[in-house]
Amino acid sequence: MTAREHPLPSLATGADYAELAARFRPIFARIAEGSVARERERVLPYEQIQWLKEAGFGAVRVPVEQGGGGASLPQLLELLIELAAADSNIPQALRAHFAFVEDRLNAQASAPQEVWFKRFVAGELVGCAWTEVGSVKIGDVITRVSRQGEQWVVNGTKYYSTGSLYADWIDLFSRRDDTGGDVIAVVRTQQPGVQQKDDWDGFGQRTTGSGTSEFVNAVVEEENVIDFASRFKYQTAFYQLVLLAVIAGSGRAAVRDFAGEASRRTRVFSHGAGASTSQDPQVQQVIGKASGLVYAAEAASVRAAHAAQAAYQARFGNDAEAERQANIAAELESAQAQVAAVDLVLRATSDLFNSLGASATSTSRQLDRHWRNARTAASHNPVIYKERILGDWEINATEPPYVWQIGGGAKQG
Repeated sequence: MTAREHPLPSLATGADYAELAARFRPIFARIAEGSVARERERVLPYEQIQWLKEAGFGAVRVPVEQGGGGASLPQLLELLIELAAADSNIPQALRAHFAFVEDRLNAQASAPQEVWFKRFVAGELVGCAWTEVGSVKIGDVITRVSRQGEQWVVNGTKYYSTGSLYADWIDLFSRRDDTGGDVIAVVRTQQPGVQQKDDWDGFGQRTTGSGTSEFVNAVVEEENVIDFASRFKYQTAFYQLVLLAVIAGSGRAAVRDFAGEASRRTRVFSHGAGASTSQDPQVQQVIGKASGLVYAAEAASVRAAHAAQAAYQARFGNDAEAERQANIAAELESAQAQVAAVDLVLRATSDLFNSLGASATSTSRQLDRHWRNARTAASHNPVIYKERILGDWEINATEPPYVWQIGGGAKQG
């Protein structure tokens, strides 16, 4: 049966958001309770992610007919923003999982994905291992998939393995030894050939499990060696959307925490404008402005998710040009939202310190975590390049790139 003959599968086009969110908000609240202590002590959220696994959070995008939540991408993004407001590390740790779910949803256009959907519904999670550091040249891939006797194995070292410490599988970007083609090797984490390290040393997003993964003759089933060219086309837009949820959720949490501090603060300045901090109009203005900035960042992010949802549905429309245009729109809108949200939330999470005194910088309160976490998430996929790509589109209608890599460049003589 060809791709065009394959019967149209059930799609994830949306659910009742109030009902969907009600399933997870009690868990989000439990996650939030320990977020400051985890941040201060750098405690990895294994238990909290287990709560989400058991509740079926990893399957919210799986169609209802397949046992999932049937959420649309805008609904997923709203859930991730709520989760990020509880602990911004966790949605980023789940970023690779939801990207692989999205890839399997798109793969439904040509072949059923019941095996993977059952795994997602059972609570199995997928991490990632794509980036290589060191002497790798841009465009090259050192990690190799090769035949060893009767089985396929993968060898290599990756960094920024976000979420892999919590995962049952790893989505591993690699290259086939026999054909030289780039592939995704989906590898089980629980095997002798996989070693993971918690050596991420960033000043923010410190518990995302983004350290080093090493693969030494790690076995990968043949059906899990997937041609990278078949990867869903709006993938970079999707990855950016999850980061936007992290950034927007960090901003929402910052407004919440600074407002709470202001409401409880009893000390005032002699040259202030109110009898109490909570009644000081200048403090109210700082909190109010930050609230508006974060609102705009959230709105831009959710709007961009609608474009990605349209690209997903266009995959099944049997119209190649319409799908291409939808993928262009998804990439451009995610970049536009990134440009807006990064500036808005970084401004808000910094300016909020104007609402309190020096005590706000106490490490016990960890109020700085909101700026640090937003700044770290905003450093992925550098916004300066997205701004240039948007400008090139606006001026010259140049189609944006859908996939990019990082590595060593040509030496300057």
